[in-house]
Amino acid sequence: MNLNHFYKQKYAGRLAILQAQLGLDEQDLELIARSRTIKGDQIIENYLTDFSIPEGVAVNFLINGQEKVVPMVTEEPSVVAAASHGAKMTLAGGGIQVQVTERLMMGQVLMAKVPDSDQLVSQLTQHETEILKTANDAHPSIVKRGGGAKKMRIRKLTHQFVSLDIFIDTKEAMGANMINSMLEAVVTYLQSDLQQNSLMAVLSNLSDECLATATCQIPVTSLTTNQLSGKTVADRIALASLAAQVDPYRAATHNKGIMNGVDAVVMATGNDWRSMESGTHAYASKNGQYQGLSDWQVVDDNLVGKLTLPMPVGFVGGSIKINPQAQLAHKLLQINSVKELEEVIVSVGLAQNLAALNALVSEGIQRGHMHLQAKSLLLGVGATNAELTQAQLALEKVPVMDVRAAKQVLKKLRNEGEINE
Repeated sequence: MNLNHFYKQKYAGRLAILQAQLGLDEQDLELIARSRTIKGDQIIENYLTDFSIPEGVAVNFLINGQEKVVPMVTEEPSVVAAASHGAKMTLAGGGIQVQVTERLMMGQVLMAKVPDSDQLVSQLTQHETEILKTANDAHPSIVKRGGGAKKMRIRKLTHQFVSLDIFIDTKEAMGANMINSMLEAVVTYLQSDLQQNSLMAVLSNLSDECLATATCQIPVTSLTTNQLSGKTVADRIALASLAAQVDPYRAATHNKGIMNGVDAVVMATGNDWRSMESGTHAYASKNGQYQGLSDWQVVDDNLVGKLTLPMPVGFVGGSIKINPQAQLAHKLLQINSVKELEEVIVSVGLAQNLAALNALVSEGIQRGHMHLQAKSLLLGVGATNAELTQAQLALEKVPVMDVRAAKQVLKKLRNEGEINE
């Protein structure tokens, strides 16, 4: 396969090369053309087409007294439904309250094979004013808006490594490029003025000085089911939360459930979900062991939930400004700042977690999952909207629910003419 200088080709040239060398047929080309957008070439290299993931909206959210409709991008059938259900559960206690910390992102200049770390720490400390000024001079526009480098920290990681951490207020942007530019200016200063060399200079995705905390308080009586008292459900949710604190195997799945909702909102708003994932999971290990990110306790007659997440997201910057769907998400959310976006993201994480834990300790997680799985299977084998309701009921009764069973159920209903329009 010859793809030399592929990136230098214009779009039509790249497509022709792929067609010739990979045997793409007319159906493949039609699919590529159908989802192609003009702005794709502006966003990523070697652009081919857009990969579509469904976007829905979660409802029932009351965040700091404001009703919110939340756009979510996800391919998993139960995520939007679970977020909406979890949010509805919090309404019995007045919804979700959120507080955010001062917004500081961190970048680090890492120095390796340091012969005398104490001497280096002393030297850097003495020149803190100059280092911060150098960083800010590299990006004066953010300083004019009240942001910029605010403080620094020096860490001796081992006998060989010293990290110079610089904390930057990036205002409404996530600020990755901004941070990296400021760090590179600091590297130049260290080399020219202090005769210190660095191994690398780059932002950290563990933004633990940019945090959002969501809390809710739900009367236990509102958690009552046909089989269990509200107090029993609340106690079991609290125990499930505790299990995620002591067992990393449980914590991994516990936190994945939280991120089901978080990532879906991050993607819908044009942000970097990979940055969100890496920072969040690193934050989950802040106590030396990987733990569940949320905490649920029964206090008096209430189930009290709390979730704190780092928030490496932006309201402007990057591809957000050229992404019309991200702009639409802002309109759906009725937000005007990154602070409001942080409030929504952490609230969705808390609601998603509540819905998952409630299902796990009461009816079991599979009931809701399998109902939606049945729908996906039937749509995948050609069921129409008119056929869906009856076909779902029939498919959920079979011993093994798979593609073969979905086809058999659909064929049987069609042969018997039992479809009600």
